Amino acid sequence: MQTVFAVMLAVPGVAQTPVAQTPAQAPTSAMAMMAGPQSSAADLLNFPPLLLQQLSAIKAAALNDDYAYREVAHLTENIGPRPTGSPQAQAAAEYVAGELRKLGLEVRLQPVTVPHWVRGAETAALVEYAGMVPGTTQKIVLTALGGSSSTPADGLTAEVVAVNTFEELQALGREKVAGKIVLFNEPFDKQKAAAGLAFMAYGEAVRYRGAGAKAAADLGAVAALVRSVGSADYRLPHTGFSFPAGIPAAAVTAEDADLIVHLAGEGKVRMHLTLTPQKLPDETGYNVIADLKGSEHPEQIVVVSGHLDSWDLGTGAIDDGAGVVMAMETAELLQRLHLRPGRTLRVIAWMDEETGGSGSKAYSTEYVNDFPHHVAAIESDAGAAHPLGFGVKAAPAAIERAPARALRSHEHWGYGSAADNLSAGRRYCRHVRCWSSGVWRDAGRAHLFQLPSHRRRHAGQDRPRGAAGKTLPLWRYSLMR
Repeated sequence: MQTVFAVMLAVPGVAQTPVAQTPAQAPTSAMAMMAGPQSSAADLLNFPPLLLQQLSAIKAAALNDDYAYREVAHLTENIGPRPTGSPQAQAAAEYVAGELRKLGLEVRLQPVTVPHWVRGAETAALVEYAGMVPGTTQKIVLTALGGSSSTPADGLTAEVVAVNTFEELQALGREKVAGKIVLFNEPFDKQKAAAGLAFMAYGEAVRYRGAGAKAAADLGAVAALVRSVGSADYRLPHTGFSFPAGIPAAAVTAEDADLIVHLAGEGKVRMHLTLTPQKLPDETGYNVIADLKGSEHPEQIVVVSGHLDSWDLGTGAIDDGAGVVMAMETAELLQRLHLRPGRTLRVIAWMDEETGGSGSKAYSTEYVNDFPHHVAAIESDAGAAHPLGFGVKAAPAAIERAPARALRSHEHWGYGSAADNLSAGRRYCRHVRCWSSGVWRDAGRAHLFQLPSHRRRHAGQDRPRGAAGKTLPLWRYSLMR
């Protein structure tokens, strides 16, 4: 969050007013413990005392304030789930717009054409398998995926074939797939997630949810199932988007996926499946766009955002009500502390992130000529737990320039590799909390990130390792400077 404020506030030539902290906003002793090391001359050049004072005031105000919590509570508990095209999505857009107007921002609702998909009946049962007790069936817990087609009203019955990968599916061929239900049984790697690589684990499993139905349909399957993606068990299915493939598609619980795979290893397994979702006519939804004009460079825009739509099976608090209210609180803090950003802060609550991205497409179409003036585009959509850092998508050359500019700033920063899949990994230590940061390359893109390690004092393994690795902590480094 401090990086966001540094981007907006640290504009050369801007006259900035000192911030007087109220007693309620004064940092506590715990906050003081988390303060960074003493500033060097290079620090003062990049982060002058007034800017640091403002950032400290913002942090103190945020930590002693429940604005974001109250806003997300209303969005998720009073308004509830917000699928695109739903009355709740419309109400949420109007609510966020109204709250941002109360803060004094210039607000508009940008129309967006969004899909309107609704789920219907969702039942499944195993009706044939080895050792089955006559006259019985076994219930399977599942939920339709967004984009799923419907079965006939009374369902369909077919043999289930289980595969772990797309390669296994292709190896079976059309002869062994046509007319059957395909189950993709790719487990979510909980150990990898526990090691701090949850999104990597998620990406490995979620591809089957997204593309599994299409792959199965291409070989003549009558339906596709995917093992629920994520670490939650307790026989809970996890929905999400699946590219429409013209066949029913659903997520089964991890426990039921294990059951089907076990029984399929003993012989033929047949399932009766009923899914009756509907694709209704498209509706008009809205991106909420709210500007707090910059004092020095109002034409330069820093976007801070989250997506307002959600799936229907939960309240959409983590994905992504929390991201929306983080963006709202960015504006609220500046207004409450009477801090005028040098650049324009643009708060956006996106519509239709979950089912096609029509909100971002509409924004890109309308504002394409303004993109040279977009200094940064920031979205929070990775949960609301303890912050671990942030990722940056940019041209590799731009990513490489960011740490290089920071090399001039700190004497004690070390250089080293954080993990096997990192390049240009950089590590630094503060007195209380240690972080690792670096550049991760994936599919031709570069991502800056940070991962915290356990709280500890300086130790031998944390000493600088090479003169080339001096860098600013990402949370204090302004990408715009």
